[in-house]
Amino acid sequence: MNLTFNNRIALVTGAGRGIGKSIAELLAKNGVTVICVSKSAESCGATAAAIVAAGGKAKALAVDVADGPAVAKASADLDILVNNAGITKDGLLFRMSEDDWSSVISTNLNSCYFWTKYLARPMTQKRWGRIVNITSVVGLMGNAGQANYCAAKAGMIGFTKAIAKEFASRNITSNAVAPGFIKTDMTAALPAEAADRITSVIPLKRLGEASDIANMTAYLCSEEAGYITGQVFTVDGGMVM
Repeated sequence: MNLTFNNRIALVTGAGRGIGKSIAELLAKNGVTVICVSKSAESCGATAAAIVAAGGKAKALAVDVADGPAVAKASADLDILVNNAGITKDGLLFRMSEDDWSSVISTNLNSCYFWTKYLARPMTQKRWGRIVNITSVVGLMGNAGQANYCAAKAGMIGFTKAIAKEFASRNITSNAVAPGFIKTDMTAALPAEAADRITSVIPLKRLGEASDIANMTAYLCSEEAGYITGQVFTVDGGMVM
């Protein structure tokens, strides 16, 4: 299927690497102008430069996604918002510090609140918009040692459904994509034994690619997905059924 975007402008958080980078590159390949956001000017700058070098349109924006005032200052008039930025600080609950709890909630969940609050208003005025929140299957099923991450990702799902109802009358859709285990820098660091345990519980018996998440996200951002909102799409090789 050829996706239609009509020269839209998108902002992708966490675009410096992994899933966010793949999403930004695919949107740009489809003619979308992409604002690549990350905390590191070097990483988001590298993604934007790669897009431009490939013939696309992009610019970099270095900002801490969990800093409300900074997000408000960085807000731009756009059509598509992909909340992808996230961190992990894993540990069993009794050993988890308040800082590890708060920083994960702030970066993964509070950032969605900030970016959506400050960027959705222009969408309501234009009566068109796409919001896609990249959550995780652990937000649906839980995972030992990730109480903070699971809480943040589950919160993103509830947030997605709430704003879907708030914004529907303005022709703005809000959906979530829940990746399973995807080949990223984090999974690359797993010992072989741990990787084998993970693939054993995936019906397709392999880790996903960042492009798998990008493909679903791009569709949800397109004109063709205009009648889909408030949904959570698991892209996980069949882990959650």
